[in-house]
Amino acid sequence: MPIDNALLHMLPVAVLVVQNGVIKEANPVCLALLEADATEHVIGHPLSEFIHPIDQRRSQERMAQRASLQERGTPSQAAQYRVHTCRGRLRMALVTSVVVEIGGEPCLLVCGTDMTHQSEIEAQLLESDRNYRRLFENMQDVYYRTDAQGVVLDVGPGVRRVLGYEPEQIIGRTAESYYPHSADRDAFKAAIASHGEVADFPGQMVRKDGRVIDISISSQAIFDAQGQFAGVEGIYRDVTQRKNLERELHRMASTDTLTGMANRRVFLQQAQAAFDQARSRSEPLALLMLDLDHFKHINDRLGHLEGDRVLIDFAQAVQTLLRADDVVGRLGGEEFGVLLPRTEAHDGTAIAERILQHIRSLPLTDEQGQRWRITTSIGLGCMRATDRGLRDLLDRADQALYQAKRGGRDRWAVGA
Repeated sequence: MPIDNALLHMLPVAVLVVQNGVIKEANPVCLALLEADATEHVIGHPLSEFIHPIDQRRSQERMAQRASLQERGTPSQAAQYRVHTCRGRLRMALVTSVVVEIGGEPCLLVCGTDMTHQSEIEAQLLESDRNYRRLFENMQDVYYRTDAQGVVLDVGPGVRRVLGYEPEQIIGRTAESYYPHSADRDAFKAAIASHGEVADFPGQMVRKDGRVIDISISSQAIFDAQGQFAGVEGIYRDVTQRKNLERELHRMASTDTLTGMANRRVFLQQAQAAFDQARSRSEPLALLMLDLDHFKHINDRLGHLEGDRVLIDFAQAVQTLLRADDVVGRLGGEEFGVLLPRTEAHDGTAIAERILQHIRSLPLTDEQGQRWRITTSIGLGCMRATDRGLRDLLDRADQALYQAKRGGRDRWAVGA
């Protein structure tokens, strides 16, 4: 139904006309309710500008619902909303709306009655608003809301602390803009699509200064009145310190502190995984067991600090000769293990020989500057179809190592 503008301005209640979320008309009573000194302070502004953040989502859902109605002229049920005036005051308005036609275009006619009649109610509203703003401003978490396309519609002030941006720099951009890895965002989308919500979901974001931080997201999907996906709402927080601690604890639990290699527990886990994969794919697998020759003599003659330095030099020397897929670990003391995936016996012996030669040529000196050298013994074990498990391969390599030692050290041997 079309509307008479003259009648609009004669109505004794606050009335405004909204099209696509923007105020197109406002009668004098509405201007008074909003404490506007001039019509341009209201007309041309988004309706959301005058709605308190607590009621933003409810207001937008009702507007979307009204806009989707096919039958016009049917008023909505009245609902109360907190309203900000142009002078920064807070009012409580009882609002109803109806779809009308102006100039052949559908618009939303919104009627409101000021319900803030008693000073107690106003005081309660102001106190509620102060509490809300204090909580919102001091949240360590970042509140956010996006539309169905991932464009940020709203974001809390906590984003200043977490990402270094002002909220207005975030609004209107896609959430993907702040992800260093698209896989993180894709995983988040898939989880929301599958479960409708996530809690403590991991990811990373890029701060304004370029630093990548770890975040934890707790969010839920938003649906419109027709049950269609309308976006995501939730919070995220900076958990970089926690993640760094977790990573450091994991490193300490999985790494040999002296050499930086995998420790015995992790190496054996990797060995088991490599063994299982090689057997399932019918691929060869070789294992080298290395033992630094006469290491006790080194400790006794030069001291434990020098012995530690020798172990570090030895470990680094071995690592320089290995391929990208090879795995090396310290099994304990002066004993090391090297996994050689997809490696036959003849290739394994060639690698063992290169290691022997390289270790012999290491340029070591004592405190007096005297040059000296170290050697190693190596046992090679190759996986067999008859192996019952990893233990058989480990035993074969270990037996070969002792065979090399009994043979005079500084040599390799192959397990029988």
